[in-house]
Amino acid sequence: MTVSFTYDKKQVIQALRYHFLTRPEIRIMLILINVFAIGSAILLYFRIIQPLSFLIFSFLWFALMLVVWRILPLSIYKRSHTFLDSFSMDFEDQYVLLKTSRGEKRWPWEVFSKFVESPCFFYLYFDPRSFFLVPTESFKDAEERQEARNLLKSRING
Repeated sequence: MTVSFTYDKKQVIQALRYHFLTRPEIRIMLILINVFAIGSAILLYFRIIQPLSFLIFSFLWFALMLVVWRILPLSIYKRSHTFLDSFSMDFEDQYVLLKTSRGEKRWPWEVFSKFVESPCFFYLYFDPRSFFLVPTESFKDAEERQEARNLLKSRING
């Protein structure tokens, strides 16, 4: 099966956000910041802490959300030239072949550690921090998308 695709900036930034929010360390940090912000609001309501403490926790929450939601995805998008290329990807029995105008790269199925699907992308993970995005809209129809999904699930352990 062969698919050809380019990336849409808005979709890629959303995919990067999805990736970051699935990372356990970011999830834990978000939960802790939210607990502290809610706790400080409760303590402020009962006048146990001063408004400055609540303001600091609120600022911390806002800064973290700004970094995770805007700054981090945009900085990665701008640094990576990958998202500007046009691709052709062949899913074969023994490997995945990626072609661009600059060359091609062949990956045996064993190099992928995990497969994740979001509404717009298939994430092919090499390790917990590096992955390749395949847009789901690059497939001709729902049947071809399902065929690719089944192939990826059967070939990639994780």
